[in-house]
Amino acid sequence: MEVHIPTRDEALALLKEFNRSESLVNHALAVEAAMRFSAQKHGEDEDKWGIIGLIHDLDYEKYPEEHCLKTEEILRERGWPEEYIRAAISHGWGVCVDVEPQSLMEKALYAVDELTGLVTACALVRPSKSVMDLKPKSVRKKWKQKGFAAGVDREVIEKGAQMLGIENSELISDVIMGMRQVAAEIGLA
Repeated sequence: MEVHIPTRDEALALLKEFNRSESLVNHALAVEAAMRFSAQKHGEDEDKWGIIGLIHDLDYEKYPEEHCLKTEEILRERGWPEEYIRAAISHGWGVCVDVEPQSLMEKALYAVDELTGLVTACALVRPSKSVMDLKPKSVRKKWKQKGFAAGVDREVIEKGAQMLGIENSELISDVIMGMRQVAAEIGLA
Protein backbone atom coordinates (compact mmCIF):
# COMPACT_ATOMS: atom_id res chain seq x y z
CA MET A 1 0.00 0.00 0.00
CA GLU A 2 1.20 3.49 -0.83
CA VAL A 3 2.06 5.70 2.13
CA HIS A 4 -0.28 8.67 2.42
CA ILE A 5 0.74 11.91 4.14
CA PRO A 6 -2.54 13.11 5.66
CA THR A 7 -3.71 16.71 5.71
CA ARG A 8 -5.17 18.34 8.81
CA ASP A 9 -8.64 18.27 7.21
CA GLU A 10 -8.32 14.52 6.57
CA ALA A 11 -7.14 13.96 10.15
CA LEU A 12 -10.03 15.99 11.56
CA ALA A 13 -12.55 14.11 9.40
CA LEU A 14 -11.07 10.80 10.57
CA LEU A 15 -11.24 11.92 14.20
CA LYS A 16 -14.90 12.86 13.80
CA GLU A 17 -15.65 9.61 11.98
CA PHE A 18 -14.66 7.68 15.11
CA ASN A 19 -15.56 10.22 17.82
CA ARG A 20 -18.93 11.86 18.38
CA SER A 21 -18.24 13.10 21.92
CA GLU A 22 -17.69 16.85 22.04
CA SER A 23 -15.34 16.47 25.01
CA LEU A 24 -13.14 13.95 23.16
CA VAL A 25 -13.01 16.15 20.05
CA ASN A 26 -12.16 19.18 22.23
CA HIS A 27 -9.43 17.15 23.96
CA ALA A 28 -7.99 16.24 20.54
CA LEU A 29 -8.05 19.90 19.49
CA ALA A 30 -6.33 20.91 22.75
CA VAL A 31 -3.62 18.27 22.29
CA GLU A 32 -3.22 19.35 18.65
CA ALA A 33 -2.71 22.96 19.76
CA ALA A 34 -0.21 21.97 22.47
CA MET A 35 1.68 19.83 19.95
CA ARG A 36 1.76 22.68 17.41
CA PHE A 37 3.13 25.02 20.07
CA SER A 38 5.77 22.47 21.04
CA ALA A 39 6.74 21.87 17.40
CA GLN A 40 7.13 25.61 16.84
CA LYS A 41 9.27 25.92 19.98
CA HIS A 42 11.57 23.12 18.80
CA GLY A 43 11.68 24.20 15.15
CA GLU A 44 9.80 21.08 14.02
CA ASP A 45 6.97 20.45 11.54
CA GLU A 46 3.85 22.00 13.12
CA ASP A 47 1.43 20.28 10.76
CA LYS A 48 2.85 16.82 11.39
CA TRP A 49 2.95 17.31 15.16
CA GLY A 50 -0.54 18.83 15.14
CA ILE A 51 -2.00 15.96 13.13
CA ILE A 52 -0.50 13.46 15.59
CA GLY A 53 -2.09 15.39 18.45
CA LEU A 54 -5.41 15.45 16.67
CA ILE A 55 -5.66 11.69 16.07
CA HIS A 56 -3.83 10.30 19.12
CA ASP A 57 -7.08 9.14 20.80
CA LEU A 58 -8.75 8.16 17.53
CA ASP A 59 -10.03 4.82 18.86
CA TYR A 60 -10.87 5.88 22.42
CA GLU A 61 -14.62 6.42 22.08
CA LYS A 62 -15.46 3.31 20.04
CA TYR A 63 -12.78 0.93 21.32
CA PRO A 64 -11.74 1.96 24.86
CA GLU A 65 -10.63 -1.60 25.68
CA GLU A 66 -8.36 -1.65 22.64
CA HIS A 67 -7.06 1.91 22.98
CA CYS A 68 -4.00 2.61 20.79
CA LEU A 69 -4.19 -0.85 19.22
CA LYS A 70 -7.25 0.04 17.14
CA THR A 71 -5.68 3.39 16.22
CA GLU A 72 -2.69 1.51 14.85
CA GLU A 73 -4.99 -0.74 12.82
CA ILE A 74 -7.13 2.14 11.48
CA LEU A 75 -4.14 4.26 10.46
CA ARG A 76 -2.34 1.31 8.88
CA GLU A 77 -5.44 0.41 6.83
CA ARG A 78 -5.48 3.98 5.51
CA GLY A 79 -1.79 3.93 4.55
CA TRP A 80 -0.58 6.48 7.10
CA PRO A 81 3.20 6.87 7.54
CA GLU A 82 4.82 4.55 10.09
CA GLU A 83 6.24 7.58 11.94
CA TYR A 84 2.70 8.93 12.51
CA ILE A 85 1.36 5.54 13.61
CA ARG A 86 4.21 4.93 16.05
CA ALA A 87 3.88 8.42 17.53
CA ALA A 88 0.12 8.09 18.00
CA ILE A 89 0.33 4.76 19.79
CA SER A 90 3.39 5.64 21.90
CA HIS A 91 1.33 8.03 24.03
CA GLY A 92 -0.21 4.93 25.63
CA TRP A 93 3.18 3.67 26.83
CA GLY A 94 2.99 1.95 30.18
CA VAL A 95 -0.81 2.07 30.17
CA CYS A 96 -2.02 0.10 27.16
CA VAL A 97 1.04 -0.40 24.91
CA ASP A 98 4.75 -1.19 25.25
CA VAL A 99 5.82 1.35 22.61
CA GLU A 100 8.10 3.75 24.49
CA PRO A 101 8.22 7.34 23.20
CA GLN A 102 11.62 7.88 21.55
CA SER A 103 11.46 10.78 19.09
CA LEU A 104 11.01 14.34 20.29
CA MET A 105 7.51 14.33 18.77
CA GLU A 106 6.56 11.15 20.67
CA LYS A 107 7.91 12.51 23.95
CA ALA A 108 6.01 15.76 23.47
CA LEU A 109 2.74 13.91 22.83
CA TYR A 110 3.30 11.72 25.88
CA ALA A 111 3.96 14.82 28.00
CA VAL A 112 1.13 17.08 26.83
CA ASP A 113 -1.73 14.57 26.49
CA GLU A 114 -2.58 14.21 30.19
CA LEU A 115 -1.65 17.80 30.94
CA THR A 116 -4.27 19.24 28.59
CA GLY A 117 -6.87 17.55 30.79
CA LEU A 118 -5.51 19.18 33.94
CA VAL A 119 -5.26 22.58 32.25
CA THR A 120 -8.85 22.24 31.02
CA ALA A 121 -10.08 21.34 34.52
CA CYS A 122 -8.18 24.30 36.01
CA ALA A 123 -9.67 26.67 33.45
CA LEU A 124 -13.21 25.42 34.09
CA VAL A 125 -13.11 26.18 37.84
CA ARG A 126 -12.03 29.79 37.22
CA PRO A 127 -14.67 32.53 37.26
CA SER A 128 -13.79 33.24 33.60
CA LYS A 129 -13.88 29.50 32.65
CA SER A 130 -11.01 30.42 30.33
CA VAL A 131 -7.40 29.50 29.56
CA MET A 132 -6.80 33.08 28.43
CA ASP A 133 -6.19 34.30 31.99
CA LEU A 134 -4.97 30.98 33.44
CA LYS A 135 -1.51 31.17 34.99
CA PRO A 136 0.89 28.21 35.36
CA LYS A 137 0.97 28.95 39.10
CA SER A 138 -2.77 28.17 39.34
CA VAL A 139 -2.22 24.82 37.61
CA ARG A 140 0.69 23.97 39.93
CA LYS A 141 -1.52 24.77 42.93
CA LYS A 142 -4.30 22.47 41.71
CA TRP A 143 -1.67 19.83 40.79
CA LYS A 144 -0.99 19.30 44.49
CA GLN A 145 -4.69 18.64 45.22
CA LYS A 146 -4.88 14.92 44.44
CA GLY A 147 -8.70 14.98 44.50
CA PHE A 148 -8.78 17.69 41.82
CA ALA A 149 -8.98 16.21 38.31
CA ALA A 150 -8.21 12.88 39.94
CA GLY A 151 -8.28 11.07 36.58
CA VAL A 152 -5.21 12.98 35.40
CA ASP A 153 -2.09 10.86 35.85
CA ARG A 154 0.41 13.36 37.21
CA GLU A 155 3.23 10.78 37.09
CA VAL A 156 2.83 10.51 33.31
CA ILE A 157 3.10 14.31 33.02
CA GLU A 158 6.21 14.35 35.22
CA LYS A 159 7.78 11.50 33.25
CA GLY A 160 6.99 13.33 30.00
CA ALA A 161 8.60 16.55 31.22
CA GLN A 162 11.68 14.57 32.26
CA MET A 163 11.83 12.93 28.81
CA LEU A 164 11.76 16.40 27.25
CA GLY A 165 14.40 17.63 29.69
CA ILE A 166 12.21 20.47 31.00
CA GLU A 167 10.62 21.42 34.32
CA ASN A 168 6.93 20.74 34.93
CA SER A 169 6.32 24.51 35.14
CA GLU A 170 7.72 25.06 31.61
CA LEU A 171 5.58 22.22 30.25
CA ILE A 172 2.49 23.68 31.96
CA SER A 173 3.23 27.10 30.49
CA ASP A 174 3.73 25.63 27.00
CA VAL A 175 0.44 23.71 27.15
CA ILE A 176 -1.48 26.79 28.32
CA MET A 177 0.07 28.88 25.52
CA GLY A 178 -0.82 26.23 22.95
CA MET A 179 -4.39 25.85 24.20
CA ARG A 180 -4.92 29.62 24.08
CA GLN A 181 -4.60 29.35 20.28
CA VAL A 182 -7.82 27.29 20.16
CA ALA A 183 -9.56 28.57 23.30
CA ALA A 184 -12.70 29.71 21.45
CA GLU A 185 -12.93 26.49 19.48
CA ILE A 186 -12.74 24.29 22.60
CA GLY A 187 -15.01 26.46 24.77
CA LEU A 188 -12.29 27.89 27.01
CA ALA A 189 -12.12 31.49 25.80
